[in-house]
Amino acid sequence: MRGAVVELIAVVGATATGKSALAIDLALALGGEVVNADSMQLYRGMDIGTAKVTEAERRGVPHHLLDIWDVTKTASVAEYQQDVRRVIDDIKSRDKIPILAGGSGLYIRAALDDLSFPGTDPAVRARLEAELTESGPAPLFERLRQRDPKAAEAILPSNGRRIVRALEVMEISHRPFSANMPGYGGGRPAIQVGLALPRPELDERVAERVHRMWAAGFEYEVRHLERHGLRDGLTASRALGYAQVLRHLAGEWTSDQAREETIKATRRFVRRQESWFRRDPRVTWLTSRQDLVSQAVALLESPEPYPAP
Repeated sequence: MRGAVVELIAVVGATATGKSALAIDLALALGGEVVNADSMQLYRGMDIGTAKVTEAERRGVPHHLLDIWDVTKTASVAEYQQDVRRVIDDIKSRDKIPILAGGSGLYIRAALDDLSFPGTDPAVRARLEAELTESGPAPLFERLRQRDPKAAEAILPSNGRRIVRALEVMEISHRPFSANMPGYGGGRPAIQVGLALPRPELDERVAERVHRMWAAGFEYEVRHLERHGLRDGLTASRALGYAQVLRHLAGEWTSDQAREETIKATRRFVRRQESWFRRDPRVTWLTSRQDLVSQAVALLESPEPYPAP
């Protein structure tokens, strides 16, 4: 069913487009294994809010890089890059196809491309983090937007951790943060399959997904994780949905307000995901929802399965 040259597949796109399901279907069709590229699914216990696939939903397909970090750990793309490349090489050594699946664009690029990660300066980092604590992310984001608009396009205005990191790298390197991102050539050859939906349909899917989260006991999940340090996790505490429920638990919002704010924040995030992946000319978009597996397999069987950047 596949050409022998195909060694790596990435299923990318915005939240709620069906990436996990397609990755599993492809793994079953091609003899592959799924590798997580969703930054929040790396965290143990963050299941409902990240739509993490259950054991039953995996249908026997091995999944890698799920539940590897505690919620108190600060995310590290550099660490993920080391882990994901080790996992990809292991899967390939067993004559299986690694199938990356996720909507975290930087993590996808860390897996596929030759990203370099500048060092850190504890003094600069501490100063920026103190400013973040005192003033919130808005003024720091505005500073980033003025100094490096390209980098600001790829970072949520509420993501204080990533904003601090971008400003830190710029101060240390005296270059725009975006200059550390390579072009779309080079890296590991891979088929990148993109899933897209019309905006109204995607907005509706986001709302339905958030309502299902609440019905499935999402508030209980957040309460449980709060007892295990979620509020102290610089990354996990800011995840979509989790940040909003933590504000509800702190008495700032009602449960209904937290749910509506989660829908709004997720829709904003979806637009940034779409913008990120649309910039990569190596992604082939499947706009028809009819028989996604056959469409993806057809890409693998093309004479030149790896599109030129």
